[in-house]
Amino acid sequence: MSEKAKLKQTDDTCETSCFNEDIVKRVQPKINDVNGVELLFKAMSDATRLKIVYALTLEKELCVCDVAHIIGSTTATASHHLRLLRNMGLAKYRKEGKLVYYSVKDEHVHQLVRIALEHSRED
Repeated sequence: MSEKAKLKQTDDTCETSCFNEDIVKRVQPKINDVNGVELLFKAMSDATRLKIVYALTLEKELCVCDVAHIIGSTTATASHHLRLLRNMGLAKYRKEGKLVYYSVKDEHVHQLVRIALEHSRED
């Protein structure tokens, strides 16, 4: 490993062990507030599911067959991903005859996708 690489590696770490007791006391009790949130990010960390959620934000609702064609998959694969998104609280569905239509569950899902897109487009 080069000297420059070693310097860069240690440059982003404190060189001594200390902490701000007031900050730790203020933040530590709140840290478990995020328990379960990782499941939301896990659901959208899969590229196919993220594409499906994005497609659902572009239309009011989509049937499973439309989603399959949009993402270039089988209906079974699309249905599997949509079911997982529904179980994770990101999507909802309604059945009309032989067709099943999915949509995003609420405005928060739209916001998450919009913010993620904006962030990814920043330099």
